[in-house]
Amino acid sequence: MDPVTETPTEPVDYAAINAIWAGLLGGVLTLTRDDAPPQSELPVLGLAAFALTKAVSKEKVGTWMREPLVDEASRTPKGSRLRYAAGELLTCTRCMGTWTSLALIGFRLARPREGKIVSSILATAAINDWLQATFTHVTSRANASQRLADEPLENWPAGVAR
Repeated sequence: MDPVTETPTEPVDYAAINAIWAGLLGGVLTLTRDDAPPQSELPVLGLAAFALTKAVSKEKVGTWMREPLVDEASRTPKGSRLRYAAGELLTCTRCMGTWTSLALIGFRLARPREGKIVSSILATAAINDWLQATFTHVTSRANASQRLADEPLENWPAGVAR
């Protein structure tokens, strides 16, 4: 990420984003009466935050949210100042993860039953993403190995064990 001096933003723009997040956190703390979700739910909530963050920051399904703030072709923020800073937020999965975590925890506390269901669905989607990526990686490696094995030895790249 570029320093503030290299972007069309001012520190106050990021302060505004932080103030909004802090205000939402204050709202969650004020409006919910329960304790934090039990530690045993953190893995599910973490996976759910991963899936939701990925959907918002990277997937086509999140385009409607990013479009006013991000040039989708180049994946760069549009505009300047607060608009640019918000575009940076939407394209940064680590940054968005803080916001989606706040939303999921707040939802879990405000509506426990619904929060558990939504978190479970999103966590299952995250596990599916990891399994799909792993499957694709393993099969592409196996396919590459098979193609190499089908080549005559004299065509093998130098340095490959024969």
